[in-house]
Parts: sequence; C-alpha cells; structure tokens
Amino acid sequence: MTAPYLAAALEPELAGPLILALPKGRILAECGPLLASAGIVPAPDYLDESSRRLRFPTDDPDLDVIRVRPFDVATFVAFGAAQLGICGADVLMEFDYPEIYAPLDLGIGACRIAVAEAQETAGVDDPRAWSRVRVASKYPAVARRHFAARGIQAEVVALNGAMELAPSLGLSRLIVDLVATGSTLKANGLVETEVIANVTSRLIVNRTALKTRPELIGGWIARFRAALGQSPNRSTGQA
Repeated sequence: MTAPYLAAALEPELAGPLILALPKGRILAECGPLLASAGIVPAPDYLDESSRRLRFPTDDPDLDVIRVRPFDVATFVAFGAAQLGICGADVLMEFDYPEIYAPLDLGIGACRIAVAEAQETAGVDDPRAWSRVRVASKYPAVARRHFAARGIQAEVVALNGAMELAPSLGLSRLIVDLVATGSTLKANGLVETEVIANVTSRLIVNRTALKTRPELIGGWIARFRAALGQSPNRSTGQA
C-alpha cells in the first residue's frame, strides 16, 4: 500500500454515518440501558453474539454500531475506523493511544486490574526486596509500568487467557489480570495481593473526528452525558 492510500485509510471518515464501537462480552449487555437512555436503538441482533453480522444499523441513519473484541475497541477508534466507542479504562491504560479522547466515565463494567499469586507463595517474602519477577498478563505495558515504579524489572509472559494457570504450572510467579468478583482466582488457588487500578468503561472519541465533525460527535457526547444525568459542563475524561 502506497503512502497516500495508507494515510487515507487512517483518517476518520468525513461523510456517512458515524460508527460507535461496542465491546463483545459482558459489557455489551450492560451497555443496553445506557444506549436506550441516550436514544440509540440498534438492530435487535446486535446483542446476539451468535449473529454473523458485526455492523448494525440503528434507528438513527447517522449512526451505526459495530461489535468487536473489547481490546479492539480502542484500536478501531484510534485509527478512525470508528469515531466513538465504549471501552474499558484497562484498555486505555494498556495502549495509551494519543488519538483518543475519553470525555465520560460511563460507570459500567466495574472491575479492577490486580496482581495475584498462588496462596502458598503469598507473603513468603517481601516484594520490596525483589529486583525482578516474572509476570503473566495480557497487560504487558501496565504490568511493566507498575513494577518499574517499585524498582522491579518485570519479565512479562504475554497471555490472552487462562492466566490463572500460570503460577501453578511454573510459568510465572505472579499474574496481572482483570478481576471482578475474584471467584476465578479463588477456584485456581490464587489470592489477590494488590490492586493496580479500579476500572470502569468510558465513552471514547477519535480526536480528529471530533475536530472534523464537531456538531455530530459533540451531540452524541451531550446525549450520553444527559443519559448519565450529568450537567453539560461536566467532563470526566482528558482532553
């Protein structure tokens, strides 16, 4: 692909309906009442994860929704393939895309990024004395930053799932993962030892799209803010 075509592919669309990227999985169901309050009614099968469709019209001809993996929402928005999205703060922390503006904390999908280890090793020695540690995680950037701030070099083993198996199979001493109830940790003989960050889902916007289509996108931000019962001047994200 030549440079001009590549540049064009990375520019947010200036015409056609806006695209709102939604995450597959448990957060998708939690988005339902919020979308309804914001006046967004997608095609009914957007909630059916067995549906082969990934892009769905809404009752507004100026807005479509797409359904993608939670980790991919931020990428679609950062590169302009979607102009808006609903994304966990954990994903924003991991990728730290400068192209993304997160104006609203939606208060859904509450969980936390936590450090956990096997019950039998927890508390055996003082982590402040560590110089390096091996960690299994799907958040390599978050994990490295967290331990570097404590003067510890983290050797991160990148996994996309089954993190809880890593300590018992000798793959790593620690894991850094998303935790909701902690029941999966307990079922696999792990204990949570530290919370890195509390996480909720955010409304995210492509910065370039906000500049090129300010009325449309600004209108949707206002509708989500109203759905949350917030005043028009309140912002909970970073510009």
